[in-house]
Amino acid sequence: MRMLNALVLFNFKLSEHLGIIEFQQNQMAAVRLVHLKTALHRHGGTPSIPAPWTLFRLPNRTFRLFSTSVSPPSKAVVYEEHGQPDAVYKLTELPPVPIKDDDVCVRMLASPINPSDINRMEGVYPVRPPVPAVGGYEGVGEVHSVGSAVKGLFPGDWVIPSPPSSGTWQTYVVKGQNVWHRIDKSTPMEYAATITVNPLTALRMLEDFVDLKPGDAVVQNGATSIVGQCIIQLARVRGIHSINIIRDRAGSDEVKEKLKKLGADQVFTESQLEVKNLKSLLADTPEPALGFNCVGGNAASSVIKFLKNGGTMVTYGGMSKKPITVSTSSFIFKDLSLRGFWLQKWMTSDKAKECRDMIDYLLSLTRSGELKYDMELCPFDQFPTALDKALGKLGSQPKQVIKF
Repeated sequence: MRMLNALVLFNFKLSEHLGIIEFQQNQMAAVRLVHLKTALHRHGGTPSIPAPWTLFRLPNRTFRLFSTSVSPPSKAVVYEEHGQPDAVYKLTELPPVPIKDDDVCVRMLASPINPSDINRMEGVYPVRPPVPAVGGYEGVGEVHSVGSAVKGLFPGDWVIPSPPSSGTWQTYVVKGQNVWHRIDKSTPMEYAATITVNPLTALRMLEDFVDLKPGDAVVQNGATSIVGQCIIQLARVRGIHSINIIRDRAGSDEVKEKLKKLGADQVFTESQLEVKNLKSLLADTPEPALGFNCVGGNAASSVIKFLKNGGTMVTYGGMSKKPITVSTSSFIFKDLSLRGFWLQKWMTSDKAKECRDMIDYLLSLTRSGELKYDMELCPFDQFPTALDKALGKLGSQPKQVIKF
């Protein structure tokens, strides 16, 4: 009887740890096996007792393993006040987090440092989490464990927060199942981590403002940014021409060739646009009906000058921190429209399903090689260097993506 009690207790402990639904069935099986062994021993059979784990082996059965109620400890980038990012952040270990029935615990694989992440740390972004806060807003992770009520997600699945969610600069994230969107694991990790904020912005701006058709054209400044690179490639996929403006800097000829390899039709430096008749530079490219501005100042004025009558310029950033100046004649005689786009506002408009469908489409383009952009993976323990690069302290650098 002492042996029987020990085996039943072992069965209970194992079942409690694994969360196996069939606990009672396994327990009764253990009891029956012990009774059988006892009977065999009395009648001359073998007195050996099978190894405990063999009592619970159920061939041809599928087990659903549930969360053990708390996450592992998480190493995180935390800021307790707003200010210069490299002055206010610290790397710290956070304690385990309780996992509720509908929660999913995700082991983060990668997360980028976006300009909006820096603005949140500075306290200047319109929407930001209360401090203290964990940095990061998008990324990709692998499901570590799930709550007992979670359906359709399993350990090992790759997921992204969709819509994006604050707190991705840490090794483990626990959020409700509705936050996570499962993606194809064959997607390159760095693209999965960065697909939402920049590529989705490019796609929405191409589709939301002007009914573009194959053969039409768009014009943009900031063409070397990830959004700019995505606009070039997404336009090419649709048969739309792109006219691109870049800054004057060393190596501009190499930059032009690189953008043309992505599908750019025309690439001009800002100094090349200092002519009276900009449209004479277009050759066979049609006048653009839609323009994109992420710089402001003179670069925005150049976009406006390229637009045809009735054209629209969409502003989604202001890297120069200079205002947009538009002549009165552009409004009166060209009937131009100036619009703005903010992805976060679009994603909060009850469009989760549409957003996820578009993300799946964009990820399929990365897998086929039709959508690509510059990034640099940086190990998490080198976060200070990655942040310095993102802040521009080390010159022009590709997008920094933290690899956990």
